[in-house]
Amino acid sequence: MLVDVHAHLTDERLLPRLKQVLSSARAAGVVRVVTCGVGPEDSMRALGIRDGSVRVSLGVAPYDLRGYDRVIEIIRRNRHLVDAVGEAGLDLKVGTRESLQEQRRAFSEFIALAKELDLPIVIHSRNAGKLAIEQLLAEKAERVVMHAYDGDVSAAKRAAERGFKFSIPPRIATSEQKKALVRRLPLEALLLETDSPWLGPERTTLNEPKNAWYSVEWIARIKGVSPERVVEVTLRNACEIFGWDDLL
Repeated sequence: MLVDVHAHLTDERLLPRLKQVLSSARAAGVVRVVTCGVGPEDSMRALGIRDGSVRVSLGVAPYDLRGYDRVIEIIRRNRHLVDAVGEAGLDLKVGTRESLQEQRRAFSEFIALAKELDLPIVIHSRNAGKLAIEQLLAEKAERVVMHAYDGDVSAAKRAAERGFKFSIPPRIATSEQKKALVRRLPLEALLLETDSPWLGPERTTLNEPKNAWYSVEWIARIKGVSPERVVEVTLRNACEIFGWDDLL
């Protein structure tokens, strides 16, 4: 049983054919997908498709914080339906509209919210991995999922020693950074994600949850273990970080 801990099923390229996307995922052994709502409107769409096989994390993109206070209200109001806070974090890509100071302030609010509600927090840290990890550690964040981490592997190793989990997308097929990350981190620190419809095995691939198998196969190859072992450990890791007891 595979769990895709980070996808965007409400994207316009996936939502109109959601039934087919989930059917293909189930056929590939993916039993649960955590869909991420980004911003107020998308958060409500994500809540609208939540069921046994689709769970929900709600947050904002750090590069566009408009409406983030409304997202916090939505999370509070729907705590019983929310499986994680986020994505939240920092983004230092050139051209980002939000200043680092503004991003840090919002990030702190989401970290505090996750701790208050006893929820895991899913981190977006494009070009800002080390800074995001430093802030998470300084603010004593708990149950952290570093989504599609693209930063310094040494910083990731220190974070993993503190219990952070790192979700690996199918893009590992063509990313030397992702391969190095998997090589350096213990299997007990890894999760599976697709970030669908992005981060497919090839840049031109419209990604779907069924492609979590690419992550499994590459992790197994790098670690020198069986795919079955990767599935077993990443499932256990996901259940641990999200507090699920119905999949084990």
